[in-house]
Amino acid sequence: MVADTSLPQPQEATDAVVPAPRTRRPRAMLAWSLGLVAAFALMGLLVGLNPAAPFTQPLDDWWRALVGVSADGSIHTSAVPMFFQHLGEGPGALVGVVLVPAVLAIVGRWRSGLFFLTVTLVGPGLFSQGMKNLVDRPRPAVDETLGLFGPLFRVDHGSFPSGHAVMAGALVVGIAALIPATRRTARTLWWTVGGLILLGMVWQRTLINAHWLSDTVFGLVAGIAGALLMWWAFWPLIQRDHGRPVWFCHLGRRHQPSPA
Repeated sequence: MVADTSLPQPQEATDAVVPAPRTRRPRAMLAWSLGLVAAFALMGLLVGLNPAAPFTQPLDDWWRALVGVSADGSIHTSAVPMFFQHLGEGPGALVGVVLVPAVLAIVGRWRSGLFFLTVTLVGPGLFSQGMKNLVDRPRPAVDETLGLFGPLFRVDHGSFPSGHAVMAGALVVGIAALIPATRRTARTLWWTVGGLILLGMVWQRTLINAHWLSDTVFGLVAGIAGALLMWWAFWPLIQRDHGRPVWFCHLGRRHQPSPA
C-alpha cells in the first residue's frame, strides 16, 4: 500500500527552522581586546621608565629622520595630511561624539548610537589622556645640528600615545561594528579603507614631527583595544539593531489593511 503524500504533514516537518540571532559575546574578541590593552599598558610602563629615551628611541629616531619635514615645505598643509589632522581634532570628535550617535538614534538604533558614543570616549578620553598624564613623554624637538624639526602644528603635553591615532583606531573599529556580518562586501570594503586610514594617520603624525613612531603605533593599539572591548560589551544590543528596520521607511505599511 502506497502512502498518500497529499495529506498534510505534521507542523514540525513543514516549517523551516529559523536560527535565532547570535547574541552570545564572542570570546575571541574579548581575548584580543584584553591582549591589546595589556600590550598598551606594558608599553606605557616601559616608556615611563625612561620617557626621554625609551628602548624604541633608535627606531623612532630613524623614522623621524626619514619621514619628518620642515615648515618650509607645503606637503604637510596639503589636502591628505590635513584630512588626518582634522580627523583627530574637533571635526573628528564632532563626527564620533555627536553626528554618528545622533543619526543612529534618529533612525531608531539608539543602542548602536550609545555604543559608538562610548567607543569615542573610552579610547581617546580614558586611554589617551590617562596615559599621557602618567608617562608625559617629550615630543620631538628641534635639532639644528642633525637638521631635525619640531611639531609643525600646535600640540598639547605628552607625546605617548598619539591621541589622533587613538581616535583613528576607535573610529575604524567602531564603524566596522555597525556593519552587519551578512554585508560581507561592505565590511571588506570598510576594512580596506580603514586600514588605509590607520596607516595614513601614522604617516601624518610623524610627517609633522608631532609624535614618535612608537607613539602612533601604540595609539592605534589603544584605540582598537578600546573599541573591541566596547564592541564585545555591547554585542547583544548591536546584534538586535542589525535586524531592526529603519522606522520611517515603514510608516506607510502601518496604514495598509492586512491580507485575509
